[in-house]
Amino acid sequence: MKIISVVGARPNFMKIAPFIKAIKDHNLQASETIDHILVHTGQHYDDRMSTAFFEALEIPPADINLEIGSGSHAEQVGNTMIAFEKVLLEEMPEWVVVVGDVNATLACSVAAKKLHIKVCHIEAGLRSGDIKMPEEVNRLVTDRLSDLLLTPDRISIENLKQEGTSPERISFVGNIMIDTLETHRERAAAYSINEIIENNQLEGFKREVGNEDYAVVTLHRPSNVDEKEILIPIVNFLLEEVTTEMPILWPVHPRTRKNLEDFGLWEKISEHPEMIMLHPLGYHEMLRLNMEAKIMITDSGGLQEECTILGTPCLTLRWNTERPITLKEHGGASVLVGNHIQKIREEYLKTLTSEKKVVVPELWDGKTAQRCLDAILNFQSE
Repeated sequence: MKIISVVGARPNFMKIAPFIKAIKDHNLQASETIDHILVHTGQHYDDRMSTAFFEALEIPPADINLEIGSGSHAEQVGNTMIAFEKVLLEEMPEWVVVVGDVNATLACSVAAKKLHIKVCHIEAGLRSGDIKMPEEVNRLVTDRLSDLLLTPDRISIENLKQEGTSPERISFVGNIMIDTLETHRERAAAYSINEIIENNQLEGFKREVGNEDYAVVTLHRPSNVDEKEILIPIVNFLLEEVTTEMPILWPVHPRTRKNLEDFGLWEKISEHPEMIMLHPLGYHEMLRLNMEAKIMITDSGGLQEECTILGTPCLTLRWNTERPITLKEHGGASVLVGNHIQKIREEYLKTLTSEKKVVVPELWDGKTAQRCLDAILNFQSE
């Protein structure tokens, strides 16, 4: 059997690493081995966001790099389909495995189905209900086309059934991101918080943290960082309210940094003694910060999941989430606060007196990758 796995951006890397390991373990034992090809579309081309993650997660170098780079959504999807179709015609695999919800996920699913190649979607069934999100479009189209849909939770199964997906195409496997977390938890725990700060602190920021509490902030979504009227109040809240209780560690996304500078906020941040601005971090470094954080303030989907497993209270600066299992009403650690400052303030004040509560949803046990591979090997066409 020949399988092509596709990654396009950093969130994919944490999901594909355990799947590749499952294939490697299978090939050491099975009489019929799997011919596996890893394709990197190159949607994330920054070295800190790509190469460093491959090395940290022990992902072998991609067999094929399409080097798509940046561009509008249409440009990325179109260029990826053109380049990936050539790979498929050359290799003609039995399966294309896509993960997550980035543009590469959508583009490679469409290209594969046009050539009648089976598609497996790892992390299927996630829905935010917000069709304005590009990722929601990617999820809907990919799931409609996929032959095998591997879900991280039972809420996702119900989403797919309500959309008319036949149960035979759905397999509940758990959250593959947690495989990566559990594999690397011990290594991450060995990192020193202050060494992470020292090695990644941006120029002009010189600060350490002792045994004090600290907050971690990550923001990258256009809805939070692209409009001055939204970003300025968020930054003022961080500077004027959060820093009165604890320092803030902020690994800043390139898009966010540019807007902070353009909106005249960078100097104000750099002058504040409790703001610690960092380069984008590697997987282990970010995981280590999350382990000890008093609170996470983020618009990242993956960090919502990590906070649930680690018990870190999480304020999610979004109005909806495709991962409702991470919300407090479902037993998780996250609260949706959008970018409304009063709502952010209310939930932030609650977290100051809350304790960490670790939650492990069903099948988030570090063994999902093997279940993914078993589902592919045992798949029976309708």
